[in-house]
Amino acid sequence: MKRGDRRRQGGARRSVTAVIAIVAAAAIASGVAYYNRSADPSGPLPVHLPPATGSYLGVYASGVPASYAGVTAFASAIQAKPDIAMYYSGWYVPFPGKFAATAASNGAVPLVQMDPDGISVARIASGHYDGYLSAYAEAVRAYRHPVILSFGHEMNGDWYSWGYRKTSPAVFVKAWRHIVTMFRALGARNVTWLWTVNIINDTQHGKIPRPDKWWPGDSYVNWVGIDGYYLKPSWKFAPLFGPTIGAVRTFTGDPILIGETGAVSAANQPAEIADLFAGIHLYGLLGFVWFDTTNSIGQDFSISSPAAIAAFRKGASTYTRPGS
Repeated sequence: MKRGDRRRQGGARRSVTAVIAIVAAAAIASGVAYYNRSADPSGPLPVHLPPATGSYLGVYASGVPASYAGVTAFASAIQAKPDIAMYYSGWYVPFPGKFAATAASNGAVPLVQMDPDGISVARIASGHYDGYLSAYAEAVRAYRHPVILSFGHEMNGDWYSWGYRKTSPAVFVKAWRHIVTMFRALGARNVTWLWTVNIINDTQHGKIPRPDKWWPGDSYVNWVGIDGYYLKPSWKFAPLFGPTIGAVRTFTGDPILIGETGAVSAANQPAEIADLFAGIHLYGLLGFVWFDTTNSIGQDFSISSPAAIAAFRKGASTYTRPGS
């Protein structure tokens, strides 16, 4: 979806953590057992993340990476510990070691959406920003635990400076390869590179182009991310994500993660949550990251009702800890 239709940087991301906390407290008070999907001990996942289908449960919560409280509140509400804690990072922002360490201690992997907002992608490709990227790579290497990095997500959409019609696919590919090559040369081998696109059948705003032109190549990507949201009760997983999955499968067999998703309450959120979990299993995907907040135009994707909480908890019970 486009910037104006969702949320994005800084103050535009508003959470309803209080609602989650209230629902979670009600669930605990009613005697619901805490399900943390950890038959294995929690703690850092292996550096080379296992490409296990139906395993990765992620969240973007308000306040990250300055605070882990939103992730904790989400976990309490759905009775499951997330494996992925996502956040958006502007250019020149350093790697948040404290947040990453907290995520690791809770059994989660930080997923960084590294966005070159207002930055020349061509100059990234030419090495102009190598000082910043080198420092970032060294901090990630020193962290030692797994990190998922996604540079310039949704580049096949036209709402970002690095995207369609604003930056050529060829320049984007050069920048992507330059970043990956630099990180590897500096020994940051604990990175899973997530190449993230928007769904191509954007049912609200018209056609989004196939992502083929932006593909850097299998040797530069570990996982593919696909972003898409449920806005109406009639929207279901297969027509929402299926065409993009099919397009991606024409040029790579890399594991796929739904990198951002959510459902507004008006879309019958409990039913859509059940549909999401079912779709992940049906297509054999890694899992998904739930966007658990309100966007800049007031669309609320947070899990905000007992029925939605119950649907999420039921779906999470079908997941196992990655690699277990």
